[in-house]
Amino acid sequence: MPLTSPRRSALADQVIDELRDQITSGEWPVGSRIPTEPELVEQLGVARNTVREAIRALAHNGLLDIRQGSGTYVLATSELAGVMHRRFAHADPQHVAELRSTLEAEGARLAARRRTEQDLRQLETLLERREAAWATGEVERFVEADATLHLAVVKASHNEVLTALYADLGAVLRDFLRWDVGEKLHPEEHLDHHRMVAAIRDGDADAAAREAGSYALPCRGVTPPG
Repeated sequence: MPLTSPRRSALADQVIDELRDQITSGEWPVGSRIPTEPELVEQLGVARNTVREAIRALAHNGLLDIRQGSGTYVLATSELAGVMHRRFAHADPQHVAELRSTLEAEGARLAARRRTEQDLRQLETLLERREAAWATGEVERFVEADATLHLAVVKASHNEVLTALYADLGAVLRDFLRWDVGEKLHPEEHLDHHRMVAAIRDGDADAAAREAGSYALPCRGVTPPG
């Protein structure tokens, strides 16, 4: 349904809200290319300048990345996530690994105490998806599957603040995992996550934390991406 407003500034705000909803809802996942300007004009029923203004505003806030000649891509799922991504783009990879280990260990510890049956079913599904992604040898598919599993573990902690913080750091963690894995998956570097999920299922908080905290990949000792 076309968006209408008597004032252009209000209309631009409506378009910004509409595009933000597409991002935060997961309709446009991180890393995906959003529809082109002409497609958005048709979908929203607004002028091209209004769409362009909204895209630029969201790019300024760190949610979108405008790439000349390629399109516009989703960079983060919230303004805070965009800030996190910009702030830590050049962070020491060892520090990112240590942060990841800390957050995931505590998330797994709490998940072992608070997980529901629905959480467990989700974890089992995502664990299988992670293993299947590894088997394909496709780096990007594996990175997304691994990140999705770990986010689900943190969500199973039922700590909204921890989950929101971890989700906002998602783009940072994906970037460094992608960099650390490299261009090819090596069999000797595979990390089995079955023990972590089993510990959460068994309610063994210490074992879950120990397993999750050990999964941060060793850094390569070279300049990080960005």
